[in-house]
Order: sequence, then structure tokens, then C-alpha cells
Amino acid sequence: MTTGIYAAPVLARPTVAEVFVHAAARIHQAAAALWPGEPVLLDAHVPSVTGYVHRARVGERTLYAKTSILGVSLVSLLRGTCGTWPTVLQEQREYEQRPDGLLVREAAQLRILSGPAGPQVCPVAGIQDGVIFTEAVPGPTLADLLLVMPERTHELMEQPLAELRPLHRPGAARRLDPGGAIGERSIAGTFLRKFNGAAAEYVDDLGAERCDPDTRGAVVELVRASVARLHGLRMTLPAPVGTSLAYGDLKPEHVVFPDGPDCRPVLLDPGLLRGSPMVDLAKLMSRTVLVLVAHRPHPTVTRQILDGLALLTLSRAGNLGVRERRPWLRHLLTLWLMDTLNITTTYLSAPAALPLPRLGLTLVERALPVCLLVDAVSADLLDPAARGMGDRTLDRIAEVAA
Repeated sequence: MTTGIYAAPVLARPTVAEVFVHAAARIHQAAAALWPGEPVLLDAHVPSVTGYVHRARVGERTLYAKTSILGVSLVSLLRGTCGTWPTVLQEQREYEQRPDGLLVREAAQLRILSGPAGPQVCPVAGIQDGVIFTEAVPGPTLADLLLVMPERTHELMEQPLAELRPLHRPGAARRLDPGGAIGERSIAGTFLRKFNGAAAEYVDDLGAERCDPDTRGAVVELVRASVARLHGLRMTLPAPVGTSLAYGDLKPEHVVFPDGPDCRPVLLDPGLLRGSPMVDLAKLMSRTVLVLVAHRPHPTVTRQILDGLALLTLSRAGNLGVRERRPWLRHLLTLWLMDTLNITTTYLSAPAALPLPRLGLTLVERALPVCLLVDAVSADLLDPAARGMGDRTLDRIAEVAA
């Protein structure tokens, strides 16, 4: 039996225990090589579906250590897409020395961005043998602040986008060697990789270890229908041309305000790639909506945040005329839906033994309303008679977050 299109037999797949023990050992070994003689204490595991992340004490410093195994997500690895654990270990030894490894590129991007003309980003403390160490950045995240000061949503969300102006300018792509891009975090690229022509079995198995059996069938059917619509909508999008850069992984939990909401934020975990600024806007909005769905704040708070999102959309549409604004909004909403489906299905396909972040656990529990939302909005986008797409979408989100 398999649980994915390229999955290895159940008994041959890597286990969570094997992966975590290996990753923790590599963090210790990498820290010892970078800072010989310093005591190393792995403080707290940070649940993630992408890589193994641990808060660590190295001497007197608090750092975050992250590993990447073969550059794939933990979910894909644990589903057996890279083969058996002995095979993975053998290939990982070579991968850790590659100059194009995922975390090598991430460290290079953080160093590029840390220049005087870039956004504020978390400093790189060191990288060794497939492990990256970054400095801890204390303070509330954008997600935290939105829930406690929803009336400032538009202002708060403009702040990380303002940090990215140097990347969003035409010609910014010259700052990044094409080989240094992290295309793995592209919204459209991830969608096409997950939902290609051979993805039927992947969709069929969604939620097999996570979802309530009474709702799993409905979730699978909704995902299947939404994927078909989004493939059609993708064909109507402008070609991904241009010379600007997208940050690539702009999420509310990756935006930290160490000096408070009135000061510049610090951005975590870049995924720079050549792309339109709309990529960053779409991911930021998608993940903000999922924060609402997961936390289900008071309806007044939800409405204030949604009003802020509406204002953000209007300001980002700029001086577009009525005729231009409709396809611009369709483009934005299509990317938003793709990203929402990408991350929701990743959580649903995670093995039961893999610890998920709080957001992931809640989205698994609320998978049906999230998938109903994606289904409804994707249908709206394909309806030529539909009017007021933005207002209708906000109303649908408010219902799901209620």
C-alpha cells in the first residue's frame, strides 16, 4: 500500500524518529564545528512541515538551527518520496556538500538582504554541513499584532511590504544570481508540482492519517474540483516575466516587530525568486486569512482585519482603471487560492506522528470549511457574470472565520 504517487512501501519509509534523531545529531555536530568548546543545548523543537527546526543555546547565545534533508519538505520525505531511510542518508551525505543546497541558498540570500539597501532580516550566525544557524529575533509577530490591534491591519501589513520596495523595483533581479533563487517556495511552482497530471493518488489520500473520516471524502472532492478550476485560471494569468524579485515566503509569522508596531519589522526565512510583487502580496494575504480561520476571533475583530485587507488591496491596485482592476484582482485571488490549497493539503498529508504547528493542527480540524471557501471563490472567479469579487470573497472569509 502507498499513500502518495511516488511513495515507498509503508515499512520502508523513513520514520519521524529516524529523521529527528539524525537532524538533532547534525545540529550538535555542526555547532561543535562552528564554535568548538562552546556548550550546545537543544532547547525546544519548533514544529514545521518543511524542515527540522530547533531553538538552541550555543554558549550564551540563543540561535535557531534548521536542517534540510535533500531539499524536500518533511512531509514528502516521510511519505517516502525520496526512498528508504538508508537511501536518504546516503544521498544526504552528498547533498550537504552541494553548493546549491536549499539552506546554502537561504544563507546567501540573508547575507545579500542584510546590506544597507535591503530589508531588515534575521542575521546568519553560521552554516555548516547542511545546518543553518540564525540569530533569534524576539518580539511579537505580525500575526500576534493583527489579533490585538485589528484596527491597524492596513498599516501593519504595509510595513513588511515597504521593507520589500528595493526587491520589488524593476531591475532588482540583478542582485540575485539565477542559481541562487529558491524556486521551491514559488506559489504557482509549488501548485504545479503538487497537482500535476499524476497527482490523483496524492489528492485521494489527503487526510488519511489526519482527517475525520466523516469529512475526509468531502474534503478530497472539494480539493479535486478546486485544483481543476485553478489549473484553468492559471492559464489566464500573465506570464511570470519581469526583472523584479519576490521575497517568496512572506507570512505573518515571518514578520517580527522586535521594537514594537511603530518600528521597522524584521523578516525571517526568505525564498527570493524572480517574480511579481503580487506573489508577496498574495502569500501575505493568504496566510493572514488562515490566521483568522485558525484563531476565529470575535466577529468585530475579523471584520476589522478584513476591512484592512480590502484597503491594502485597493492601495496595491494603485491607479488601475476599472477595466484593468478586474483581471488584476483575479490574478491576486488565484495566487491566494493556490497558496491556501498548497499549505492546507501539506498539513492534511502529514503523517500522524509528525508534530504540526498550532496553525497546522487547527487547519486540519477546519479543513472542510477552508476547502469550501477555496471551492466557492474559485467558482466565483470562473463565473463571467460574477460582480464584486473582492467584496464577495471577504464575506465568504468572514463566514468561515465566524
